Amino acid sequence: MSLTRVAACHLSPHFLSARKTVDKATSFIQTAARNSANLIVFPETYISAFPIWSALRPPTENHDLFQRMVQESIYADGEEVQALRDSARETNSVISIGISEKAHSSHACLYNSNLIIGHTGDILVHHRKLMPTFFEKLTWSPGDGYGLRVADTPYGRIGGLICGENTNPLARYSLIAQREEIHISSWPPIWPTRLPESSSSDGGTVKAAPNYDNVLANRVRAAAHCFEAKCFGVMCSGLLDSEAVETIVSGSSTPDVIRNALTASPKGVSMFLDPTGAPLPSFRIDAETGEKRPTEFLQNEEGILYADLDLSRCIEGKQYHDVVGGYQRLDVFELKVDRSRKNPVNFTKSRDGEE
Repeated sequence: MSLTRVAACHLSPHFLSARKTVDKATSFIQTAARNSANLIVFPETYISAFPIWSALRPPTENHDLFQRMVQESIYADGEEVQALRDSARETNSVISIGISEKAHSSHACLYNSNLIIGHTGDILVHHRKLMPTFFEKLTWSPGDGYGLRVADTPYGRIGGLICGENTNPLARYSLIAQREEIHISSWPPIWPTRLPESSSSDGGTVKAAPNYDNVLANRVRAAAHCFEAKCFGVMCSGLLDSEAVETIVSGSSTPDVIRNALTASPKGVSMFLDPTGAPLPSFRIDAETGEKRPTEFLQNEEGILYADLDLSRCIEGKQYHDVVGGYQRLDVFELKVDRSRKNPVNFTKSRDGEE
């Protein structure tokens, strides 16, 4: 029986430093590869930050942070991605990584993107998040359908969606219809929708309504996709370190409120799911002894979580619910997906050959 070993890297970036974050990523790629990982996964916009400040600070206070975000975002064909491609080729592994992507057409147009890099160093999937969610619209532009693709690799057919896209049934269906066997869902470190408490006019505090439980919501969405697709799921979330917290708090007009929100919000988890949507046994590997230590998920600390996938388990469930085959009514439903890359302008050549 041939197994695919997947490594979910539950990490914080070097906040708003693309070069340092790439160096950290390549170091963890080497570690995961030494531990026989075939597929190595990183969180949403791991390079080089998730703009959580837009959820908590008013836009009028975020100009400097947005400028830093632009400066530390990267091109999909730039030197940072080339370093990752080299690492994939050197380690013979497939890498999935989230980036804040610069566009060549603008000084400040950014996309929330994810790259799947093949074991030969080729970019197999370049996906831009279809629609930034909630406060993300203050940083990223909407993507397109170009990246709704499943990569055919020696370690399985791999697809992925970014955070809230895993709520989009049509995007998910488009991947299921491409024989997806491993589904990667990438997530931010936290997802605050409400402040944990606020001050009242008499100097006291007002208890806020419950914050959005992103841990529960993310697991429900990922598990639903695994059950419907009969595929394995890799949930990979980021982590906020003290450097990130201090950067976001600094310059805020309400530093205590922001700090409390950052530290009190539920942290994302990294874990694995089987083709029924149930948790898949996973483990950490001791750096000194090489011993496997059973671990259900990672949440509060950095590390690499591993799982071994038997892709033949994707078959049995299709007998019951093959939603793109025997359990679909192709005479009733039809889905059309435009996978063209959208550009702001298309130049045509003149008769003398000049553009």
